Amino acid sequence: MFRKLHIQMTLFSSVVTSAILVVMALVCLLISESSIRENSYMTFLNNVYSCITQLEGQTVISHRWLQNVMSTYHLQIEILDNGEPLYFYSITGQEQDEAAFQTALELSRDSHGLNLENYSSAQKLTRSADFRFPGYYACTALIPHAGGMLSMIVLYPLDSLQAQLNTQRLAFGAAVLGAIAAVTVFSWFFTKKMIRPLEKSRKEQTAFIAAASHELRSPLAVIQSGLSAIPQASPERAGAFIEMSLRECRRMSRLIQDLLSLSSADNHTWKLEAVPCELDTLLLETYEKYENLTKKKGFRLAVSLPDEPLPPCTVDAGKIAQILAVLLDNAMSYVPEDGRILLSLKKEPGSAVISVTDNGPGIPDSEKEAIFQRFYRSDASRNDKQHFGLGLCIAREIALLHKGTLTVSDASGGGAVFTLRLPLS
Repeated sequence: MFRKLHIQMTLFSSVVTSAILVVMALVCLLISESSIRENSYMTFLNNVYSCITQLEGQTVISHRWLQNVMSTYHLQIEILDNGEPLYFYSITGQEQDEAAFQTALELSRDSHGLNLENYSSAQKLTRSADFRFPGYYACTALIPHAGGMLSMIVLYPLDSLQAQLNTQRLAFGAAVLGAIAAVTVFSWFFTKKMIRPLEKSRKEQTAFIAAASHELRSPLAVIQSGLSAIPQASPERAGAFIEMSLRECRRMSRLIQDLLSLSSADNHTWKLEAVPCELDTLLLETYEKYENLTKKKGFRLAVSLPDEPLPPCTVDAGKIAQILAVLLDNAMSYVPEDGRILLSLKKEPGSAVISVTDNGPGIPDSEKEAIFQRFYRSDASRNDKQHFGLGLCIAREIALLHKGTLTVSDASGGGAVFTLRLPLS
């Protein structure tokens, strides 16, 4: 499922990003080509009008100058002096595209109103026309000259310009293909990283459902077996079966309540009834509630409060009491006979710190975070059916709801210290 989703997300992101890249590349290419074409045309016009200016000021047309202009500017030039071609063309034998010259002559006459074959020797000003046609830039001109009139056709073949544009297109295409490949590789790893939390959440959800189903199956099996045995049992045994079934019902009710609490935490619908609370009073009340119970079990419970009273802390007192109950129940499940449990309160900058310290076996470093996971129970407590492995998870969720923290560390001399930090502001 997740592999298919990974491939689909990679393809989707790659296709969308690639389409955007192609569109942007085409727009940039069009702008660049338009700029190159315009620059090329302006350069052509500058070169042509430079030649016209030179011809207007010369009484004799130098063959060397004409040869230099044509080779330097890559121009094809045809000049007629009073309708006769220059001697230059007969001695150089330079090849020129006569069909292109004829096309330029006709376009100049028909489209731009400059007929190079019909002119007046009385003309005193230079007339010119510039235009484009397939494969060439062209300029035609009639230039008054000593003793008559020069007619000139200048062509610039676009082969080199087209080669430049083709090279640029290939460069753009290669860049786009490289970018698409890079985007595809990036999308593969990025989407894989995006899916990883979903995959982890799915695995945790599956494990949570399996664990919850297992925990619910056990009391249901006991209830079913007890109720099925009642009709054949004696009155005394029937009462025992009924009591056992009721006990399992209460146990299942606690489990369902814990699951509902976690569901509220996951859905962010767990509401706080936060009011200013004196934490030292809350600890004393908790101590009094557990004092007799710990004595019956042979444990020693002590409380340590600061010399100076702490300012009231805005919390939901019922939920903080629930955290303390979870921590104390957890401590009593682990401490040995004649064990010690210390409930303490102190103030740190900006926060109140509540600690529950025991002298039990402690918690290995590898399990210090695992114990806050749902349905996690260490090997020492798996036989205790009163614990489902949800208490510490719920306690941490309550701490986070108060913008506080719940952590565990090693106690000096052995044992564990659960520390609850609550902001005082």
